[in-house]
Amino acid sequence: MKAIVFAAALLAAPLTHAAEFTSVVPEKSSIAFVTKQMGVAVDGSFKRFKASLAFDPAAPQTAAAQFDIDTASIDAGGAEANDEAKGKNWFAVQQYPTASFKATSVKALGPNKFEVRGPLTIRGKSKEVVAPVSFKQDGANGVFDGALTIKRLEFGLGQGMWADTETVGDDVQIKFHIVAAPKK
Repeated sequence: MKAIVFAAALLAAPLTHAAEFTSVVPEKSSIAFVTKQMGVAVDGSFKRFKASLAFDPAAPQTAAAQFDIDTASIDAGGAEANDEAKGKNWFAVQQYPTASFKATSVKALGPNKFEVRGPLTIRGKSKEVVAPVSFKQDGANGVFDGALTIKRLEFGLGQGMWADTETVGDDVQIKFHIVAAPKK
């Protein structure tokens, strides 16, 4: 009887003690965006970013996250588009080499659904944003998926002739897929 109780306790232990996810796995993670150019969806991404994360599914309100995106790592679909996006009218990577997001609050919305809030800073301009995020455990790792839409002109993205929203839409959807390993 004692062996059955002990075995049951061992099996129940992982259910009562959730892992804290702290190490972002960059090669399995991505930060991408979608904008519209003359009404046609255009996909892009950033190839390099640094992230710090601390997330315990049992205590989401204690979570912390910081993302620093290397704006020069933009992939806007081709060499000419990349050069334009890095230039003074868009990301101005020489002056603003990093875009960042820092979570100031995480709120549970339901099973494995969360709302993450905090300032997004691009080109030195910060705006409070809210992103719905889903979470799932995949083996030992935690997987976070979410998206939010920003207005590019609020961040100074697309100046000069690019400020015309008929050519490039003002709405930009940012999508992220973050894989994190548990704390060791």
